[in-house]
Parts: sequence; C-alpha cells; structure tokens
Amino acid sequence: MALHTELDVYKTGYDLLTKVTGMVKNMERSFKRLIGEEIVDETKKLLLLVYRANVADDKVPHISMLIERVKLVEMLFRLSWDMKEITDRQYWAVIRLTESIAKQAVRWREWAARRQSHGGSRRHDRAPI
Repeated sequence: MALHTELDVYKTGYDLLTKVTGMVKNMERSFKRLIGEEIVDETKKLLLLVYRANVADDKVPHISMLIERVKLVEMLFRLSWDMKEITDRQYWAVIRLTESIAKQAVRWREWAARRQSHGGSRRHDRAPI
C-alpha cells in the first residue's frame, strides 16, 4: 500500500487546497466567513478522506464520501463564481482539479469494489479471525 501522500488523487487534492486557500483570502469578508471558510474546510476533508480510504480495508464508503464532498466543493465554487467572488479563470482552474479528483476517485472506487468482491486484501499474512 502506498502512502496516501504519494497518491495522485492526494496530490491533486493538495493542489486544490493550495489554490482554494489563496482564492478565499481575496473574497469579500462576509462571503469569506459564510462560504469561503467552508470551502477550505471541505477541501481539507477531501485530503482526510483520501487518507482514510487508503488505510481502510473497505475503501468504498470513504471513496464514495470523497466523491460527494468533491461535488459539494464544486457547488460552493459555482456559488462563488455566480456571486462574482472569483474570476472565470479561477473557477475553471478549480473545476479542472475537482473533475480530476472525481475521475480518479470513481476509478479507485471501481477498483476497490472489484477487489472486495474477489476476496479482499492482497495481504495473506493475517491470521483468520
């Protein structure tokens, strides 16, 4: 099992967090407090879900939650864009990253579901329970 920090989905999520943090700094104060801080928090949760999925025996629920949270981040950024808190360029840069995370997560979930249906872990050094 790779370290979660070595996974492409984690690296893309970290790039997203870096971008998001910079964008939120420039939002109008009340919008930043109401929506901007939630965007940052949800983006941090994406990274936590990547970690949880990576270490879990049953990865599917964590990856499903990751996909759901990505959609929430996209929706919050759509609101930010519609309310002119971010530029077109910023919006599309974020959407490219969130789409990449979602695609990687969907493939990861498919792989995890197949793996689970074929008997689970590749590790054979565990004693049966």
